[in-house]
Amino acid sequence: MDSPDSPLAAAVDEWHAGVNGGDPERAARAVGDPVVVLGPKGAGPITPGQFAEWVERSGIRLVPRSWHPVSERLMVVEEDATWPANPAPTRVATVFRVGAGKKVTAALRLPDLRAALELAYVCREMAATE
Repeated sequence: MDSPDSPLAAAVDEWHAGVNGGDPERAARAVGDPVVVLGPKGAGPITPGQFAEWVERSGIRLVPRSWHPVSERLMVVEEDATWPANPAPTRVATVFRVGAGKKVTAALRLPDLRAALELAYVCREMAATE
C-alpha cells in the first residue's frame, strides 16, 4: 500500500471508512464536488449528497484486500463487495483519483483487478499528456 500518511492513502481510507461504516455524512465529506463514479448502473459525476444517498440506499460494504498505487493521485484497490441482499463477497476493484483537496474525486468500480489497473494506467497517461 502507499505510505499510510500519504494524502492518497488517507483519502482512500477515509472513503472506505464512510462507505463501510454506512455513514452517509462521513462518506459525503470524503468526496469532491462533484465525484465521478462508475459502477454496474452507469457512470458520471454526482454530488456528495447523491453519493451519501447511494451509500445509505445500497448498503454496500467494500473491504479492501490489496492496494496498487499508480501515481500520486491514482490508486487501484481490490475489494470484497457485499450487499444486504447478497452477503457472499464478490471480488471487485476500484480506481480512485484524489484531488488537491485530499478528497476522492473519482471512484470507478470495475469487475476485476486487471480491468481496473488497465483503466488506471490509461488515466495516468492521459493526465501526463495534458
